[in-house]
Amino acid sequence: MIKKIAFIGATGMLGKPVANELVKAGFYITALVRDEAKAKLVLSESIQLLKGDLRNTDDLRNLFTNQDAVYINLNLKQDSKPGDYQPEREGLRAIIQQAQQSKIKRIAFISSLVKNYQHTNHFNWWVFDLKNEAVNLVRNSGIPYTIFYPSTFMENFMSTYRAGNRILLAGKSEYKMYFISGEDYGRQVARSFQILKTENKEYVVQGLEGFTADEAAEEFRKHHTSEKLTISKAPLGLLKFLGTFSQKINYGAHIIEALNKYPEKFESEKTWEELDKPAVTLKVFAKKM
Repeated sequence: MIKKIAFIGATGMLGKPVANELVKAGFYITALVRDEAKAKLVLSESIQLLKGDLRNTDDLRNLFTNQDAVYINLNLKQDSKPGDYQPEREGLRAIIQQAQQSKIKRIAFISSLVKNYQHTNHFNWWVFDLKNEAVNLVRNSGIPYTIFYPSTFMENFMSTYRAGNRILLAGKSEYKMYFISGEDYGRQVARSFQILKTENKEYVVQGLEGFTADEAAEEFRKHHTSEKLTISKAPLGLLKFLGTFSQKINYGAHIIEALNKYPEKFESEKTWEELDKPAVTLKVFAKKM
């Protein structure tokens, strides 16, 4: 039975709701953090904090001591380049190696649904290759695993899509995305740790409703009444041009192009059946924020 979970990436936008839901579900969480003071501000007091870094083998060894499982949430810096140290590549390899040595019983890993757009419509981006490689590293670890492939998170309307009081969009959103809240996703992660034993599982994570980016932005703007928001939209071509001068803008142009053109279909029947149905609509999320 899994009770103790090592957590990598707990303080990020998608880490916090998962860590909180794991605590609510009764798991004992130890989080590897670089800044303990920051972590104390955003995480539950019941989460044990261990200061450390993925690049330090001793830190990983200490993190996995007396732990049953590990949840991995790794971020790629938007201004990084293929040859740079990548947590989702070199970092993940180090995590898996130490997890093997420490006899960790399960790896849970958050990936991406939109990465499946790679090599569609001549789209080729090294970031999606890296994400596909990361999935294969987990699959080939020899440790029972759970891999999650989430659609777009509602939390992006409080961070990635925002510049002050503006919601920023670019290009034409051609297909609906099934926006999911971090809270609902966190509950599904917790449920997976409760019910899974030695089997390997992969889950598509999607919310209750499908929206294009434009529809979702308007839904959020309409119901997020605690501040007055406006929606701004730029041509994707302009973003791509500016991306030739900025690695960060180049990243944004690629991810927006993929999100706009990926023909997302609803595929979460199995996830809802095994890990429970989401409860938070985009309207409810916008009001709550």
